[in-house]
Amino acid sequence: MAPVFFLIGMADKTLLQNGIVLTLDKKVGNFHRADVLIEDTKIAAVAPNLNADGAQVIDASDMIVMPGFVDTHRHIWEGILRNIATDLPLDGEAGYRSLILNTLAPAYRPEDAYVGNLVGLYGAIDAGITTILDWSHIQATREHGDAVIKALQESGLRAVFAYGYPAWKEADANQTTWICDLAKQYFSSKDQLLTFALAPQGPEVTSLDVAKEQWTLARELGARITVHVGVGASGKQRKLASMGKAGFLKEDTTYVHCTTLSDEEIRMIADTGGTISISAPTEMMMGHGLPPIQRFIDHGLRPSLSVDAETNMPNDMFTQMRTVNSLQKSLIFEKKLARKGGLSAFLSARDVIEFATIEGARANGLLDKTGTLTPGKQADIIMLRTDRPNILPVNDPISAVTWGMDTSNVDSVFVAGKALKRDGKLLNVDLAHLMHEAYKSRDYVIEKSGFKLPTL
Repeated sequence: MAPVFFLIGMADKTLLQNGIVLTLDKKVGNFHRADVLIEDTKIAAVAPNLNADGAQVIDASDMIVMPGFVDTHRHIWEGILRNIATDLPLDGEAGYRSLILNTLAPAYRPEDAYVGNLVGLYGAIDAGITTILDWSHIQATREHGDAVIKALQESGLRAVFAYGYPAWKEADANQTTWICDLAKQYFSSKDQLLTFALAPQGPEVTSLDVAKEQWTLARELGARITVHVGVGASGKQRKLASMGKAGFLKEDTTYVHCTTLSDEEIRMIADTGGTISISAPTEMMMGHGLPPIQRFIDHGLRPSLSVDAETNMPNDMFTQMRTVNSLQKSLIFEKKLARKGGLSAFLSARDVIEFATIEGARANGLLDKTGTLTPGKQADIIMLRTDRPNILPVNDPISAVTWGMDTSNVDSVFVAGKALKRDGKLLNVDLAHLMHEAYKSRDYVIEKSGFKLPTL
């Protein structure tokens, strides 16, 4: 394949040399051996044997070079509550709400939200995630919003800050003012690492009138919408269909979970150009219902993937990819064992890696910036080690990523051309200090809330 160049003049240059390159851009192609040239913040060229004059050269042999993973829905403020809610009772989602949203979240000060976000963000970088949507429903005060945005800025990640309404209390009378002020103060330009979205209360957990008001506010601000719908029994109210019939479903909206939506509602999402975010491990563990992966695909929807809640889930996209791929195949095999006809085609490894990159970028409204290693896009790139005993020898690079690798393979992470992780180590963070602050905030929230940590 011929080299693909994007000339941007004199610039700081970095050459990732001699790697297995997965651009995931079908026009550019993938390479068993090639280079990626970064100039300033962008990808300048992808091809074998690029000229390295004036560039810092990084040896990418024994590496897979590919777009960074994109997480489209995570409650990052819960970072200090990791693995605290793994053994939920039979009521699943209600148990999560009772413990996390109604007991622990009200104890959070702005500084606890800040530390929780930092913990989650650096964990994401460590796992090879270069873009994340912060579904942030911890906004008890305006200061909470300032605190989590500060953490997003400090992390260096490409991020969508999705302002959410606190689940444990009625929306403050000043909430709309806070939203407008934050949008104006921090997000006046879309040509930056941070962009703004609104995470309104879904129509299934509030009145249709309130849902419509919040969605209208998002559109007045020019913000994307990300909303939980189709969650467990509440998803069977068919309120999303009511929103659709009222003309509120549009291409600017990402619908999260969607496990108990009707075919009519899924068709409405597809027909209006909406996008999907699924968190398959969470959905199965918390009783949301089986992720309707095949129904999405049958309606022409390709889902994005998201971690959701680190309170009971690991923080990486390798887990998400394997879960989605395994579940879809399992359901098809179940139909086959039952001697039912009309079996669907299996998802491929290529499909699933695209869910974790291209479809994530699309759902976050950032496909023009990231999701593929296309010259001209931002240099959001990860390097994955192929010389580890968990994966060598690599025979099919895409399957190696989706089926065999884990976070231990993440060697390097670049966002907008800036290295955030190199040689397996996070940069620009004092981990000892972060750990100290994480335990300090965790201890305050636990004591303030009255919750008791599990005993061994």
